[in-house]
Amino acid sequence: MVVAMMRRFNLIRWLLLALLVLALLLTGASWLLLQGSLPKYDGEAPVSGLSTSVAVERDALGSVTLRAQDRFDLARALGYVHAQERFFEMDLMRRSAAGELAELFGVAALPADRKTRGHRMRARATAMLADLPEVQRRLVNAYRDGVNEGLTALMVRPFPYLLTRTQPHAWRSEDSLLVILSMYFTLQESSVQRELQLSTLRAGLPKSAYQFLAASGGEWDAPLVGAPFQWPHPPSSEELDLRKPDPDQKRNIQNHRNDQHDEASGSNSFAVAGSLAAGAALVANDMHLSLRTPSLWFRTRLIYPHPHCPERVIDTNGVSLPGAPAIVVGSNRHIAWSFTNSYGDMADWVRIMIDPAESSRYRSTEGWKPVTVHREMLRVRGATDEMLEVRETEWGPILASDHDGTPLALVWAAHQANSVNLDLINLEQVETVDNAIIVAQNAGIPAQNFIVGDRDGNIAWTIAGRIPLRIGQYNPSEPADWSEGNTGWRGWLESAKYPLISNPPAQRLWNGNARAVDGAMLEYLGDGGYELGARTQQIRDSLQKSEHFIPADLFSIQLDDRALFLSRWRQLLERTLNLAPASAWRTEMQAALRDWDGHASINSAAYRIVRTFRQEVIDSILDNFAAEARRRYPNFLLPRLAQSEHAVWILLEQRPLHLLPPEYTDWNQLLVACAQRIAERMQTQPGGITARTWGEQNTAAIQHPLSRMLPGFIAQWLDMPRDPLPGDSYMPRIQSPNFGASQRFVVAPGDEEQGYFSMPGGQSGHPLSPYYGSGHADWVTGKATAFLPGPPEHRLSLLPPRSSQ
Repeated sequence: MVVAMMRRFNLIRWLLLALLVLALLLTGASWLLLQGSLPKYDGEAPVSGLSTSVAVERDALGSVTLRAQDRFDLARALGYVHAQERFFEMDLMRRSAAGELAELFGVAALPADRKTRGHRMRARATAMLADLPEVQRRLVNAYRDGVNEGLTALMVRPFPYLLTRTQPHAWRSEDSLLVILSMYFTLQESSVQRELQLSTLRAGLPKSAYQFLAASGGEWDAPLVGAPFQWPHPPSSEELDLRKPDPDQKRNIQNHRNDQHDEASGSNSFAVAGSLAAGAALVANDMHLSLRTPSLWFRTRLIYPHPHCPERVIDTNGVSLPGAPAIVVGSNRHIAWSFTNSYGDMADWVRIMIDPAESSRYRSTEGWKPVTVHREMLRVRGATDEMLEVRETEWGPILASDHDGTPLALVWAAHQANSVNLDLINLEQVETVDNAIIVAQNAGIPAQNFIVGDRDGNIAWTIAGRIPLRIGQYNPSEPADWSEGNTGWRGWLESAKYPLISNPPAQRLWNGNARAVDGAMLEYLGDGGYELGARTQQIRDSLQKSEHFIPADLFSIQLDDRALFLSRWRQLLERTLNLAPASAWRTEMQAALRDWDGHASINSAAYRIVRTFRQEVIDSILDNFAAEARRRYPNFLLPRLAQSEHAVWILLEQRPLHLLPPEYTDWNQLLVACAQRIAERMQTQPGGITARTWGEQNTAAIQHPLSRMLPGFIAQWLDMPRDPLPGDSYMPRIQSPNFGASQRFVVAPGDEEQGYFSMPGGQSGHPLSPYYGSGHADWVTGKATAFLPGPPEHRLSLLPPRSSQ
């Protein structure tokens, strides 16, 4: 029996040993596979189509410097580098714009594909490609060839395709246009959907109530020109009385939206003229976007001879967007330029009148016309493909219905011919602000605030990208009938009519996605949902405090996390607590408020309490109006009203009884109830109220696109650390767990060596690369790195094939 037990023991031991060896072999094989998909960083690599060799240098952060003899070689080389470092991310961008994600991810991606495919962006991108100037098509094709060579040069396909057990598809020329179109979705889609919700709100409330809730600005405005707008008066009790209780329409307080609801989106850009900055202008930019690993952007420097003056060198440094062959923002030794989202109105909804006698026809500008039907095949990995019918009119695809059920066709800048081009590349050669303005206004990109400065000290603001030219008398913020033919769009606004502010008397420019202008300039832009001006105002006021600036001064403004906007809410909460009856929650709340330091600090419980109190009050008040709209439209959801602070604060000051939610007897009772609700929610968590710091809520969740699909231990390896982050909405250092500054830079053109730069998420998309997450820790702590790349650590020569033989 002992012998038998020994035999079983030995058998189990050998089996465990075999399993261990197998696990080691599998681990080693996986490691080798991952190693095989690493980019090539040193040595030489043949790339067909190059006229001469291209030098590829990488510094300690992986910032790439490309040196070539012409721009076409640079496009080819940049495509090669982008593919080796970021092909999967490029693939996601083209697929998200084209509605082709289900081909990679299966049925889970079908809802997103159905929604996006209605825009038929691949077909539109193909048509736009054919309309590009020949030089731009050559650049796109060179970039395409470089991407495909970089991809095939990898020993093993990029690691995300190993994890998903799929194969990457070759890059096509129109894919680069799809990448640009994906930015239309990122920057403008929320404004497009907002108009639908506003249409229902308008129909569900009296006119005065709608105007009170959805006005365009007020005391927080900080435009470049013009005064703050006056907010409308609240509706009278004769116009609207919200004291009529209707429990079925009110929200359930227990299911209240959490205190992360109020996350304002946007970006910052500002500049000072050379007269305030020792000669050259100073330009600062931090584009706020959803954050991921790796970063959306790719740190890039392009150096090549000037095409019209070979003895001179073009030297452009900034960030490129993998998938496109251009520098997006940066500096070229003569000018520096920056972007923020304009939030102009770049889309309209058209009410489609269907023929009562024939549902396949609609009333067009030329009478009854058949609806055009396109059949789009949705490829679905691991499941049956799906056919989607897209119905189009002369104005655009039918993608929604109005509040009364009328079909709506979308007219969007992204759908129009020539909405995408590569004119932005011309900024590499521009040497003055005036010439930069011309390039920007003709660029085929989503309409952006464009702030530019040059080495002679000039500064200017205008709109870069496409602005529609509207004709006829209609309100572009609500659906309208265009069938009479006297209203609608007539191409693009001509450059001479673009909003423009050049060398303002204040010698300063600023924008934080708020309204920048008024009058005729604003009429051309429209209102696509401008952000509240608090952040812009804080930047403006900081700029006005000094008469001399160095780059560090502007960088400190970018990191400004002072909670000026919430100061009056803190005072209101303190007054409210004094009115509340003595209780444990009140005592604990008052104790926690004592750590207020005036900043969105990670260790501050007071900041989080005040912020949460504000949102609780706003939600309680606004949902009372939404409940009124739900009387007629039960499924109505209130859109994000970026300017609602003005309306709510007026109500808190004037305290009209007829607009108070009916469950309260007076406004003080509402405020006390809001404070009590948030206190009791916080008390139920470990440590109570004082342990509910801002950093606990505002903890980084910057993830790799695949990490949600993977086991936790692998996802943790791919994602960035869960660092508590300072900053928040309504201050320059805008920050939420996965939204914030996708890059920050400050630079004076001609003096780039003194500039600053930082970027989250890292340069490389490969987890074994030394550049995976590079620079992220400095971004978290607010430490700036140099604007220009440092000394090269790796050198790769891309050679024409004949040179490598």
